[in-house]
Order: sequence, then C-alpha cells, then structure tokens
Amino acid sequence: MTNEEIRPADAGDVPAVKAVTDAAYEHYIERIGRVPRPMERDHAANVAAGQVFVTGDPVVGLMVVEEYPDHLYLDNIAVRPDAQRQGVGGRLLRFVEARARALGLPEVRLFTNAMMWENQEIYPKFGYEVVERRVDGPCDRVHYRKRLV
Repeated sequence: MTNEEIRPADAGDVPAVKAVTDAAYEHYIERIGRVPRPMERDHAANVAAGQVFVTGDPVVGLMVVEEYPDHLYLDNIAVRPDAQRQGVGGRLLRFVEARARALGLPEVRLFTNAMMWENQEIYPKFGYEVVERRVDGPCDRVHYRKRLV
C-alpha cells in the first residue's frame, strides 16, 4: 500500500488504529477535562464491523464511519501528529464524501467537541456547515453536515 491509498482496516490494524487515535486525541484530555470518546471506542469491534478505513504504511490516518439511511456519519477522523498538515486529513475527508456518494447518500454528518476549536476551523474549509451546537451530557458539541447533491 502506498501512503496515498485508503483501505478498509483489518484485524491486524487494530493496534495501529488505537495508537493513531490516542496520539491524535491525547492532547485534548487536559483541555476538555476528560478522555475524548474516540479514545474510548472499541476499535476491534469497529474494524470487525467494516467501519474503519486507514491510510499509510505504517498507518498515519484513519476514519470511522457509520451508514444510515439518509447520511454517512463520520464518527472519527484521526491523523498521527507527525503526519498532520500534510494533506492526510483532506484525503480522508474526500474519501468519506466519495464513499457517501457511492452509497447513494446525500450528505455526511459529524460533530466535534466545542473545545476542539482547531476542528471548527478545518471543517468549513471542506464545505461543512454548522447545523447546531448542543450539550450532550458532559460534552458541548458542534454538529456539522456537508450536502453532496
């Protein structure tokens, strides 16, 4: 696999999925006052369900997606810190949009913690619009969507 390819993760990728996710999110723990949810996910179950896609050899980026009847939900996108600002995240976002189109879904949805302000600068640059801001339990979240039609 080249560093440009994006492929479904397999069971052998689970340790890398955890490592990349932890590396990408650990700096938020102090800022938000808790462990970010992507770090707590059951990575093996997500991989087994076919929801995880990875890029790089070794893995430098990943995304976790869930299909719904009316949208593709981007549950997590993570890029290893030493690979950030090199276009990996943009390639992953374009891939998720292409996947949604291939599945006949009209939009991609996602949310980010309001304390992760870097994300609030990134998503609009890729055409995502804020739908709402809502407190869910201990999390203040900004919800986004990108219509694909």
